[in-house]
Amino acid sequence: MRTHRWLIALACTLAIAAGLRDGLDAWVDRTPMPPLQTAFGTEVLDRRNETLRVYTVGDGRWRLAPGAVDPAFIDMLIAYEDQRFLSHSGVDLRAMLRAGVQALWRGGIVSGASTLTMQTARLMEDGSTGQWAGKLRQIRLALALERRLTKRQILEIYLARAPYGGNIEGIRAAALAWFGKEPARLTPAQSALLVALPQSPETRRPDRHPHAASAARDRVLDLMVRQGVLSAETAQAARFDPVPTARRSFPALAPHLADRAIAADPAARRHDLTIDAALQAKLEALAARAVRGLPGAVSVAIVLADHRSGEILASVGSAGFDGGARQGFVDMTDALRSPGSTLKPLIYAMAFERGLAHPQTLINDAPVRFGGYAPQNFDNIFRGEITVTDALRQSLNIPVVRLMNEIGPAHLMDAMRRAGLRPELAGDHAGLAVALGGVGVTLTDMVQLYAALARGGDAIPLRWRQGGPDPAPRRILDRAAAWQVGDILAGLAPPPGAPRRALAYKTGTSYGHRDAWALGWDGAHVAGVWIGRPDGTPVPGAFGGDLAAPILFEAFQRLKSRPDALPPPPPDTLIVSTAELPQPLQRFAGRGAVFAANSGAPELIFPPDGARISAADAGLTVKVRGGKPPYTFMANGQPMLTNVRGGQASLEHLGKGFSQIAVIDALGRSARVTVRLD
Repeated sequence: MRTHRWLIALACTLAIAAGLRDGLDAWVDRTPMPPLQTAFGTEVLDRRNETLRVYTVGDGRWRLAPGAVDPAFIDMLIAYEDQRFLSHSGVDLRAMLRAGVQALWRGGIVSGASTLTMQTARLMEDGSTGQWAGKLRQIRLALALERRLTKRQILEIYLARAPYGGNIEGIRAAALAWFGKEPARLTPAQSALLVALPQSPETRRPDRHPHAASAARDRVLDLMVRQGVLSAETAQAARFDPVPTARRSFPALAPHLADRAIAADPAARRHDLTIDAALQAKLEALAARAVRGLPGAVSVAIVLADHRSGEILASVGSAGFDGGARQGFVDMTDALRSPGSTLKPLIYAMAFERGLAHPQTLINDAPVRFGGYAPQNFDNIFRGEITVTDALRQSLNIPVVRLMNEIGPAHLMDAMRRAGLRPELAGDHAGLAVALGGVGVTLTDMVQLYAALARGGDAIPLRWRQGGPDPAPRRILDRAAAWQVGDILAGLAPPPGAPRRALAYKTGTSYGHRDAWALGWDGAHVAGVWIGRPDGTPVPGAFGGDLAAPILFEAFQRLKSRPDALPPPPPDTLIVSTAELPQPLQRFAGRGAVFAANSGAPELIFPPDGARISAADAGLTVKVRGGKPPYTFMANGQPMLTNVRGGQASLEHLGKGFSQIAVIDALGRSARVTVRLD
């Protein structure tokens, strides 16, 4: 009878236990689950997965997607916070019993019983820990999490949301903020501090409470020694490491390009760019230094790319990303500006390709009028007849407008668009003034154009996003014409201290000194520099050669110690002197222009053009009519006599053979003849 009662009691007990278990299971299964997905800040990475810029989440917290974490940190975390994390079901009954007994015995809380799963539950709900209702809610959610997630998934949520002081959350943001490194490379001392911080993230903040942070870290190290996680020697060495006393700033490189990437794809949490973070940092520092001593509202922009692949390696939109007088928030790599003289190389290359001129073709730099348009050189001086090479190197306006008149502005605009540029005109159609910068382009566009010249006339779009197919090249010029322009530009004198013939480069200054430019390339890379005021107001005295060119050469120096060699001429390149050119190419004869010879310009009346004259020791007598004295007489491009006020002079020491004789009057108007001296 007694046995029968015992069995009934046992059965009832088991039934009650089963009911409690089923009720507990049902209670846990009905647990309202908070979102399991963690919101992370957007990251912008460079070509080597280095961080360029990171953004906070919506509430202003720094929380980054977790990457690889040092396994030693995980071992220390589990050993310190929850030794039975891998075996319990979310609640550690042994720890709860121990904590309860200690609390009763000592009259207060001595140790906690919160598991990592319970802490994860609290972080997910952002709930309290001290109130019994909050603790019960965390226990319920912890049990539910253990049923739905793996231990690894629970640990990932904890590592993504744990607080580390201020607005820093998650192990990756903490490692970057406090130590400037990824959590995969933590030292034992650093791991110990990051294990201790989440327990009391504000009172242990090392930038505000370094002694408390150091003490908490050392307690973690002591426990790791007792539990065999660290050796005594390792822990002792770790104690000598100083705790950080300041928070590190998160990377903020290429801010304009990063903002542009997010605007193009707001949903993406990661953006991989072609930018080189180390180079970007160097060029941002160069830009900041470049504006020192310049008026407060002046800014600078730099773009550097690999012209072989079209990848942009650095893009600096301003001298500093701020809203001060320099308007640093404006991305001047993408702003429409007048290119000044930097379009001239394309015009000359088009003239070479069309057979209108050759680098050694003679072209007249003299007053000229095209209908109502009369271009002037920048310095209002006329050089007379010079080679196309000298005209481009001296950046003269009249010769390039004469070529533009032959080519046609519409063809120039078409070539720019085929090269991938987005030129914008102020009016309905392009006029001859586009040759001198009368069109709106961006710095990135101009770098893309110069990349096409560097590639021998093959244009490819510049790109700043990684991935996608390689762009297909589009031919805009023949190789010989592109090389000839590059060879001319490589002969320009570089800034003081820079190596000669290292870069093929061109400078430019827009009308009214609003924009100063320098663009150039070597055998592998192309770069462009712009200086001016973002609001478009003039910068008196600003010239591309003085301001932008030195920055261009410095940008290449920060990229590499030695420039890559420029390419040799293509096989079909015609490299001859003026006299060896075919007759039609020896002198450029344009059409449609009204020259000053018909409006009072000087005229050489002796010797006649093409005359054959016996040389005399007394020299060659020349006679001039018209024009305004004083006159300058030149022979073969060299000044022979200056400040001549009469209409007759004698030129000595000419030597036998062909000579070109020229006279230039006080207004810069000129005339010339070619004679042969026997």
